[in-house]
Amino acid sequence: MKLLKLLSLLGFFILTSCASVSVNTDYDKKADFASFKTYAYSKNSIDKLEISDLDKKRILYAIDDAMPAKGFSKSETPDVLISIFTKERERVNVYNSMGWGYGYGWGWGPNLGMGYTRTTTTPEGTLYIDMIDAKTKELVWQGIGTGYLTTDSERKDERIAEFVAKILEKYPPIVK
Repeated sequence: MKLLKLLSLLGFFILTSCASVSVNTDYDKKADFASFKTYAYSKNSIDKLEISDLDKKRILYAIDDAMPAKGFSKSETPDVLISIFTKERERVNVYNSMGWGYGYGWGWGPNLGMGYTRTTTTPEGTLYIDMIDAKTKELVWQGIGTGYLTTDSERKDERIAEFVAKILEKYPPIVK
């Protein structure tokens, strides 16, 4: 019974650790980030996204909600263009367990230490947010967030907002 409780608790921690968004960023060290105050979306990149229109809107709304805190306002004549790109894949999780007990296996006699293997898949997504200098048309900053996706439409808004917030936490870069 204690082993079952321990395994349940371990499963809970594994599932909750999957909830985080892993973020990486890169940037042009010569860009003047202090001069960027306005933004608009790169219509070309938005049109090319191969996700549902509802998920596109969720991402754009989340970016629009986060940008004012970064000192940005939306503009028809922007300093930066925001381009987004997404990828999705199935993450395969394999759990091996060594059980203890008495039983019969492939051999002629009793076996001790029988275990099991369980495999699950989880949808995992990556969101790229690129900031392009509107004047030079060059990439100046890129944020990449990777984490599990939800298929629950009730939680999609929240999960996408979490991806965007975690990525934009890293903007502006700390230039060294």
